[in-house]
Amino acid sequence: MFSKKTLTLTIVYTGIYLLSTGISAWGFGAFRQFSAVPVSSLPVTSADGKMVVNPGEPKDQPCPVSGELFTKTEEAIWKNRRPVLAMVENHTESRPQSGLASADVIYEAIAEGGITRFMGVFYCKAVADGNKIAPVRSARIYFVNIAAEYNTPVYVHVGGGNCSRDQASGQCTSNKKAWALEEMIDMGWRKRGGNDFDTTLDTGYPALGRDYNRLGADKVLATEHTMIGFLPKIWDQAEKRGIGGVSEDGSTWESGFRPWKFRDDAKDSDRGSIAAINFDFWEGYKDFTAHWDYDKQSNSYLRSTGGQPHLDLETNKQLSAKNVVIQFVKEQGPLDEHKHMLYEVIGKGSALIFQDGNAIEAAWEKPNQLSRTIFKDKKSGAEITFVQGSTWIEVVPAGNEIVY
Repeated sequence: MFSKKTLTLTIVYTGIYLLSTGISAWGFGAFRQFSAVPVSSLPVTSADGKMVVNPGEPKDQPCPVSGELFTKTEEAIWKNRRPVLAMVENHTESRPQSGLASADVIYEAIAEGGITRFMGVFYCKAVADGNKIAPVRSARIYFVNIAAEYNTPVYVHVGGGNCSRDQASGQCTSNKKAWALEEMIDMGWRKRGGNDFDTTLDTGYPALGRDYNRLGADKVLATEHTMIGFLPKIWDQAEKRGIGGVSEDGSTWESGFRPWKFRDDAKDSDRGSIAAINFDFWEGYKDFTAHWDYDKQSNSYLRSTGGQPHLDLETNKQLSAKNVVIQFVKEQGPLDEHKHMLYEVIGKGSALIFQDGNAIEAAWEKPNQLSRTIFKDKKSGAEITFVQGSTWIEVVPAGNEIVY
């Protein structure tokens, strides 16, 4: 027989159990009913920091930078960030690069001495695909002027064009037109805790660090080819600095960004037959010859450089783009003993745009540093509508021949 005390405790514990079970059941049901993201769609992070997307979740959210469609889970993540724009070198000894396949937009222009450099825009595609960016190199003023279009992004680099004072005389040995670091100070970017992520300022490991074996233990690399940017850590650091998708005043990054126009791929019957694009940045520098092959089935352009397929080290796949833009600009230089060049990306000029196997004669316009570069059809005057997906913009000296 139960004592009176035992019976009382049993009743109390039973009541507590039933009450807690009921609350748990109600809570789980409420979560299922009111959760904005289904449980099966919640992001999972792999060991290397990348997000693993549920393959069953529909891709119906357009990226503001590229127009490409992604899942709501990915959108929820990029909306809390702002784009990372990173400088990536293209010296022959630095190839293959890491991370270019994860960029939504890539810009290519000469850095100095006929050697080109890239600036990748990492935002939507990098949510799930992005991890490493390498090798990170120095800034140039014309890349900074383009980066300014992206509404104060996280700008990643290692040093850049600057005054370069002579130790004996104290005089600048570089032309003022090439001063990228000083320009970023004037823009309000280059300050401790700011959006300028530079190893020569205040950004280091784990966001940026050197790996002398990035191309394998059997390949000896010079120091300038070894800097790696780790995207998840860069975004973590940006969040700690208060640099995210939403500003202190409540405005979103996207509200201050002017996107291009986008559309679906053309139907098979509307795709053209321009199968190859070939050009040089500098005469005689064949290691940097750019070549694009059009694949009609995927409606994409496959990139080669220096006569070889251009691969991404992380994926071992050939780089591709939905749109290839040749932006003709005025070239000045070398400006000084450091062989700095200047490419005028603010102003107006001509362009060739390749999409859907067709070529469009276009014009570009960027009235000032902060304004978006807009491309228009020369015949109709209408703004170009890009195919959803990655866009590669080749900043080429005006007058260079494009063979297609």
